[in-house]
Amino acid sequence: MTPAPDRPLVEVRDLTVEFATADGTVRAVDRLSLTLEAGRALALVGESGSGKSTVAAALLGLHRGTGARVTGTVLVDGTDPATAPPAALRRLRGGTAAMVFQDPLSALDPHLAVGDQIAEVHRFHHRVSRRAARARAAEVLDRVGIPDAARRARSRPHEFSGGMRQRALLAMALACDPRLLVADEPTTALDVTVQAQILDLLHELRHETGTALLLVTHDVGVAAESADEVLVMRHGREVERGPVARVLGAPAAPYTRRLLDAVPRLDAPARTPEAPPKGEPLLEAVALRREFGRGRKAVTAVADASLTLHAGETLGLVGESGSGKTTLGRMLVRLLDPTGGELRYRGEEIGHLDERRLRPLRRELQLVFQDPASSLNPRRTIGDSIAEFTPRSLDETATRARVRDLLDRVGLDPGRLDAYPHEFSGGQRQRVGIARALAAEPRVIVCDEPVSALDVTTQAQVTALLADLQAELGLGLVFIAHDLAVVRRVSHRVAVMRAGRIVEQGDVAQVYDTPRDPYTRGLLAAVPALDPALADERRARRARHPEPAGV
Repeated sequence: MTPAPDRPLVEVRDLTVEFATADGTVRAVDRLSLTLEAGRALALVGESGSGKSTVAAALLGLHRGTGARVTGTVLVDGTDPATAPPAALRRLRGGTAAMVFQDPLSALDPHLAVGDQIAEVHRFHHRVSRRAARARAAEVLDRVGIPDAARRARSRPHEFSGGMRQRALLAMALACDPRLLVADEPTTALDVTVQAQILDLLHELRHETGTALLLVTHDVGVAAESADEVLVMRHGREVERGPVARVLGAPAAPYTRRLLDAVPRLDAPARTPEAPPKGEPLLEAVALRREFGRGRKAVTAVADASLTLHAGETLGLVGESGSGKTTLGRMLVRLLDPTGGELRYRGEEIGHLDERRLRPLRRELQLVFQDPASSLNPRRTIGDSIAEFTPRSLDETATRARVRDLLDRVGLDPGRLDAYPHEFSGGQRQRVGIARALAAEPRVIVCDEPVSALDVTTQAQVTALLADLQAELGLGLVFIAHDLAVVRRVSHRVAVMRAGRIVEQGDVAQVYDTPRDPYTRGLLAAVPALDPALADERRARRARHPEPAGV
């Protein structure tokens, strides 16, 4: 079926998608309609569970064979992906339309060279030789900014950084010159500088090739950087749609206004301590160092890092992927042993204590992981996972009472202590992780990217919870994140890391408003702007002074 010349590339009318569950039927998308013209970019924005990814999947017919009930009309370049014959569906997927997924590690085969995977996609849609397909793979890898593309095409996914893997997925999507690119949260796990590079690349490709872009994101700033129009979704329905400048600048719907109010901003007032820290630091690192490997193969992950943390204070720790943030955070709670320097807790040197002498302090130094789904045992109830960290002096009745109290304290229903992790949303699982850390009655909590995968409203809830708990319990918090706007919202002081070293630290207002180090200024300049005009200005500035693509 050939579309009329004036017909939109994508037409969705009254799309409804329902899934059967043990508790009945869930309507993920409810009578949604939209259009997308060739060469244009539309961002689907909303909280987790709003139906964004379900809509994106419907454009490529990914619900076929899953048991989902799909009604309404979806046409992509005149093809209905829900009813198209197998041959037409194959032409649609990868040929007419291509999808870029959030997690490149799960989308790429770890056993095959990246170039071979791209070549395979190209040969699937075009009758060409293996040599021609490999040449095309190197060509598109070069097009997305992979340096020395012909050689790197022979590398496997684990040999690429996160940013390069995302570029490889883009190259795979572009191998067959699709008319539509569907990008589902393509930058969620990337730090701000790599995110800016990927968004700039999408913008450049769209304007050079005329490819349309459907962008799925919970990050409003990413939408402002990338889209012509925004469609705000909630509970599977459209809340508001219009030009990006109008929707983000003067939203008409109350829900859109609430969503924008929850977005952390670089120009927000810096957090001020409720009371200035006094006396000896709770935690102090002096020239802390960590190396992996030995001899010539030794890699220095953290070099001479010095910082302090007082009770009731939040220290933000920011930097790009590989800067050493997580390694330093794990040393601060002694999950990793330092290979040099000193670590003092309440005045006592603990960096080189053996496990026997360290054991009494373990409860007081806790870590909240980035991904609660992987840190919680899926076969154990959340109550059992939390109870494991409660004092062993408590009997079973007292332990369950303590778990209920902790669940209530972090805003969860205490009656759900016998539920399993998969029965909770991402934000709820993060609250479980916080409750588990609190069960040990700690004095210091290191939060390692605790909100990076959460939508903005859930981020705001979790960070507000941490602030309330800190005020109530006098906790010292180290907040590790690549999102500089979130760090500004939650921190009193901030330390900036690059290549294992702290290049700048101080009060949040000082570091953010008058950064001394060029690297800090570069990080701040890469944060997405909610103003599309400012986003265009920054993109032009980055084009004049590009960062290396191999990050």
